[in-house]
Amino acid sequence: MKNLDKYVSLLDGEVDGLLLTSRYSRHYGAEFDIAEGVAIVTRQGSRYFTDSRYIESAQNNLKGFEVLEIGRGNGYYKRINDAIADFGVTTLGYEEAYLTAAELMGYEKNLNAKLVPFNKPIYSFRGVKEEWELKLMRKAQAITDKAFAEVVTRIKPGMTELELQAELIYCMYKNGGTGLAFDPIVVSGPNTSLPHGVAGERVIQEGDFVTMDFGASYQGYCSDMTRTVAVGFATDEMKQVYNTVLEAQLAAIAATKAGVSGKDIDAVARKVIADAGYGDYFGHGYGHSLGLEIHESPSPSAGNPDPMPAGAVCSAEPGIYLPGKFGVRIEDVTIIHEDGCEDITASPKNLMIL
Repeated sequence: MKNLDKYVSLLDGEVDGLLLTSRYSRHYGAEFDIAEGVAIVTRQGSRYFTDSRYIESAQNNLKGFEVLEIGRGNGYYKRINDAIADFGVTTLGYEEAYLTAAELMGYEKNLNAKLVPFNKPIYSFRGVKEEWELKLMRKAQAITDKAFAEVVTRIKPGMTELELQAELIYCMYKNGGTGLAFDPIVVSGPNTSLPHGVAGERVIQEGDFVTMDFGASYQGYCSDMTRTVAVGFATDEMKQVYNTVLEAQLAAIAATKAGVSGKDIDAVARKVIADAGYGDYFGHGYGHSLGLEIHESPSPSAGNPDPMPAGAVCSAEPGIYLPGKFGVRIEDVTIIHEDGCEDITASPKNLMIL
C-alpha cells in the first residue's frame, strides 16, 4: 500500500480530509521531500501546494498529488479553500504537534472547514517501516559507519572538539550522506559525562575518552550511532565502565523482539548497569525509534509499557555518566523482527584505544 493510500484510509467519518503541514508528513505521504509546502488529502483527490522555488521539483516527483503553485492571489489559504470546495470537505484533521499557535489560529480563521486535532492517527503509520524505508535507513547507517571508520584515523591529541566535529561532518557528506540526521555531539575528557554536550574549544588529550554521537541522513531517512573511544590509554575504571555499558547494550539487544514492551527492554539494560553499581548514572532511556525524524515513537524506554512492533527501527544506547570524570555511551540501530532484532550498525564496539 502506498503511503498516500494509508492516509486516505484514515478518512472514516471523524474527518473527511487531512491537512499535512509538517515536512515529515508531506514527505511520508508523497514519498518525496519538498522543503516547503502544504498538502490536503481527501477521498476525492489530493493536492500539494508549494511556491516557485520548489514547483518544478514537486511537479516532476510527486505522484498521487495534483501539484499547484502558490503565488500572489493564490496563497495557501485560497488554494486550500479551493480544494475544500472542490472535494466537498467539511472537517480537516491537522497535525497539532507541528503547528505553532499562530499558524493554527491562521488556519482556523481563514479555512472553510472545521479543524480537528489528528496528529496521532497521521503519525501512527510511521512506527513500522516499509521495506523501501528500511533500504534507505540501511544506506544511511552504512554511510555513518564509513564516516566513523575514517574519522577515528584522524583523532589525535592537540585537536579541539570543534575540529573533530568538522572532520566528522565532512566524512558523512564525503561518504554519501544527503544531510545530517542531527547536529553531532562531539565531547572529550570530563565533557563526556554530558550526555548531550556541545563541542567546544577543549583540546583532546592523552588519556581522554572521546564520545561521538552522530548520524547521516539519506534521502530524508536518519541513522544514529554513538561510539566512545580512548586516546592513548584507558584506566582500569574507564575500561570497567566501558565494558559495563557494552554488556548492558548486548543484553538488551538480545532481549529485543516484537511483542516485548519498551519498558521491559529498557529494564534489561538498566539492570546490568545497576548491578554493576552505576544505576544512578544512567539517566536517559535505553533507546528511541527513528526514521524521517531522529526521535520517533514507539521507544524502547522505561516510559513505554506497550509491546514493540515488528518493523520498528530503534536505537540501542545505554550509557554511564560520572559527573566531572567521564562518560561512556555505545549506540547502534536495530530493526525489530518477530523473533529478535537485527543490528544494522557495522562499526566495532570493542574499546578502541587510539
